[in-house]
Amino acid sequence: MVFVSCAVSKSTPSITVAGENGQENRILVDALVNSRLYRDYELAFSTLTGLPLALEPAEMWQLPHHGKQNENAMCALMSGKSGSCTACVHLQKRLCQTGTMEPQTMTCLLGLSDSVVPVHLRDYMIGYLQTGQVFREKPTAAKFERILKEAAKWGIKTDRATLKQAYFSGRVMKRVEYDSAIKLLTIFAGQLADFSNQVLIRNENAEPPIITQARGYIEEHYTEDISLGQVAKAVNVSTFYFCKTFKKITGLNYTDYVSRVRIERSKNLLLNRNLRVSEIAFEVGFQSLTHFNRVFKKVLGQSPTEYRAQVAGG
Repeated sequence: MVFVSCAVSKSTPSITVAGENGQENRILVDALVNSRLYRDYELAFSTLTGLPLALEPAEMWQLPHHGKQNENAMCALMSGKSGSCTACVHLQKRLCQTGTMEPQTMTCLLGLSDSVVPVHLRDYMIGYLQTGQVFREKPTAAKFERILKEAAKWGIKTDRATLKQAYFSGRVMKRVEYDSAIKLLTIFAGQLADFSNQVLIRNENAEPPIITQARGYIEEHYTEDISLGQVAKAVNVSTFYFCKTFKKITGLNYTDYVSRVRIERSKNLLLNRNLRVSEIAFEVGFQSLTHFNRVFKKVLGQSPTEYRAQVAGG
């Protein structure tokens, strides 16, 4: 086991995970992440606490802080190696599975704590606010020596001095300070829930018929090489108008939307280990395996092979 739970989930009423709604839920979370409300809060929170912050859909288990402001230097060094990357993804998965009703915190082998705060909308969950990569106890030389051994197992070949600098530069927070940061996120999760409801109501009331028709057309033809112009023609509007309206309503450009639909379908096919990844790529409409791999990793934060192994392991 590569992580230790620091908070045990309690027996709670059942709640629907919005990730089961797939594409629509990710569109909602994308809209929240791109909103002024979230962007302002993320900047203020990271500046005040020195911690990274991310908002991820309920069904996403990836490395939420990679490449972001305040990412832990040690985590950044290890994120490129499959062993350490897999360990981190499993930590995120475990966090999300136990944190559907209330905030949860776990500590990884490096001694860094990560936390999730669920965001609920009515009777289901749409995603998690995630923060962490922080020491709640001061790192020591003895712990660093143990980390060196694990780093060697993971194939990390960075020199000792660089690893030491990265390890001891990690953010250290008193437990009361970190608990206060999580409390701030819990309050913000409530604000996001209210804002999410407004976004849903606005979208439900405002989505033009051509967008509804376009969604249906894409669902029927996503396995084909469907162009923007082809979909615009199917809903009887100009390509320019459709492109502009589609991005405004969905929050995604046409290409990204179609890619996400295809990736969602590929996740189910990857459960069948008798199918090769290349077969799945072409089955869901990608024209090359390279493109499929690139888009899959962009959307889910891991390769199709890593995703398949993770699901099988889980």
